[in-house]
Formats: sequence, structure tokens, C-alpha cells
Amino acid sequence: MRITKIIEETKSIKSDMKNAYIDFSKMTLSLVAVCSDVIRNGKPLIGYGFNSNGRYGQGHLIRERFVPRILECKPNLLLNEEEDNFDPHKIWKTMMTNEKPGGHGERSVAVGTIDMAVWDLVSKIENKPLFQLLSERYGNGKPNKRVFVYAAGGYYWPEGNLDALKDEMKSYLDKGYSVVKKKIGGLSLSEDCKRIEAVLNVLGPKDKLAVDANGRFDLKTALEYGKELSKYNLFWYEEPGDPLDFSLHAELSKFYKKPLATGENLFSVQDARNLINYAGMRKDIDWLQFDCALSYGLVEYLKILDMIKENGWSPERCIPHGGHQMSLAIAAGLGLGGNESYPGLFQPYGGFPDEVIIENSFINLPEVPGIGFEKKSDLYKEMIDLTK
Repeated sequence: MRITKIIEETKSIKSDMKNAYIDFSKMTLSLVAVCSDVIRNGKPLIGYGFNSNGRYGQGHLIRERFVPRILECKPNLLLNEEEDNFDPHKIWKTMMTNEKPGGHGERSVAVGTIDMAVWDLVSKIENKPLFQLLSERYGNGKPNKRVFVYAAGGYYWPEGNLDALKDEMKSYLDKGYSVVKKKIGGLSLSEDCKRIEAVLNVLGPKDKLAVDANGRFDLKTALEYGKELSKYNLFWYEEPGDPLDFSLHAELSKFYKKPLATGENLFSVQDARNLINYAGMRKDIDWLQFDCALSYGLVEYLKILDMIKENGWSPERCIPHGGHQMSLAIAAGLGLGGNESYPGLFQPYGGFPDEVIIENSFINLPEVPGIGFEKKSDLYKEMIDLTK
């Protein structure tokens, strides 16, 4: 049993929209295929992966450093003890050979992208959905296939106006979402509040709005926004300041008594531990958004989950960033609080299988070996084309 080749292709997911910090005019991602010599139904099994939006594709790092380390390793050193499947932890360790600690930013994305494809392949070899495999190995063996999802949108568009924003949010409600999210920090505080109130006016009594500053604010601005946001019954106030400015977050949490959310731009168990210890995070109301596809993959994410449990946090306080099927499978298999969703955005990579129905912001996962990419037709076509 061996990995025969690993293919990477950098794909465009560009658009005209912006958040408070970046635009997406040149946004890319890396699409990866990990090919094996395991034959199923007359064809070799292949695992697929890609990185989440917001961080660019890492084709150079993937091709220059991490793929050669895997392919040059003796095949038996990448297998589990029974030698009937690959061991994601051994493959991860091989990728990280001769990598110094720290400096997580781009390297963590490259490793996380390959790691996603490895887990897809491993669960296909087991002939199980990834969520089932994860539940059996690291949970109670009974995955929760009904997962909470919220609709992330409300970006700043060149032609954007309040009517367009309201129509966008109405479309999410019509799709079955009861929790939606919009951006803040790209306009003045007063203009952002007008946008918030416009959205709240189209939500029903049981619907909720979250807001996301994408790390834009200094402490003074974060507090000013916090004062105004306290007037609304928001689902959360997300990433107010730089993700590594733990003191800013700690000061804000003293003043802003409602839920905060952060973590999508922290890429290691060490960063996650510092967030828990120094950022004033409150385990009863706040949310953790670590994204395995950006943070060295599921191997590192499992370490993060162990760490938060040791510190008295429930995995149910984790709702990953990313809006893709990998995070969805992790949420179902490891008992997380839910998953992000990007209806109509970052396609074909964002979103879930074609057949799923969203009801009151919950979906039921289909039983498909692997992560389940094969059930998202537009995405799977891209993956098939990669390996032709």
C-alpha cells in the first residue's frame, strides 16, 4: 500500500466583494489529490482536499517541501500498525520533518490542505463517512449527523446598498437558515449600524444575526463598536481585533458582556492555548472558530480539542470557520457546536452536498465514504478534472 502521487493545482475563487480587511479580487486556493494504489471498484482510491477561503493557495510550499517528503518516505512508514490503511498522524509527522516551531501562517495552510486529502482517503479505504470514522476513533462512536449551520455573507460589494443586503439575507432565510452573519468594520460605525438594523428588520423573532469585523479594530474602535452592538441581541461579535492581540480581546470581554467569537486565524495548539489563557474568553458564552484546513489539518485540530477540554471547555463551543464539508464532518464526528456556511459564495468549494436540506439552520449529513465531496456535483467535477 502506497501513495503513488500527489497533485496540486491553484484555483481562483476571486470576486468583487470585500470584508473590513481584504478584498477577494485575487483570492486563490490549492486543490489537492492524494492518489493511492488501493483499488476499489476497478479504480484507485483518491483523497481530495483544499484550503479554506481567506488564505491564498499554497502550491509552491506544497510542491516544494511537503509533497516530496511524503513521496520520498518509505511507504510502510506511512501505514498504521495493521498496514491496512494510511496513518494520518505519521504522514503529518513526515510532512513536518525539519520544520522549526512557530511561523505558522502559510505553512499551516499547506499542511492542512494535504491533511484534508489524507483523511478523505483514509476514510474511503475504511469505506466509512469521515464523521463516522472520527466518532469511532476519538468520540463515542455515535456521530451527531444533524449539524447546526449558519449562513455567512453580508460582505461589502461595489454596488451594495441596503436593499441588496436585505435581499441577500432574505435569500438565506428562504434556504432554511435561521442564523445569518454580516460584515462590519468596512464603513463608519453609524453606517454599519444602519446595515445591522436593515438586516434585523428582515429577520423573524427566532432568527439571529452575527457580525464579523475580521480583525480590523484597535482597542478603542473595538470598544466603540462594542458599546453600540450591546444594544442588539446578536448571536456573536466576531474577531474584533488582531487574532494575536489577546490583551485587546481580554479588555473588550470585560466591557462587552454578550457573546464573542474568534480563532479562525490562529493556526496551532500553542496559539489556541494562549487564546484560552490570556484573551478573556468565557467558556459559557463565547465561541471558538479554529479551522482545521488552515491550521495544520485535523491532526493538529485534535490536539486543540484535547487542550480546550483540559481547560474546561466543551467542544460544543467550537463552530469552525471555513464553510466546507471537512469542517462539517468534524462537527458531526467530534461533537462540535456547528459549522459555517457560504451559500452561493466561494463556489464550488463552499457549501454542502447537493441533496441536503436546511431546516431551521440544521442539516442532516448523507452517508458517503470519505468527506463526501462526491455528493457535491460541481465540486467533484473539479476534483475529477484534477486527476485526469
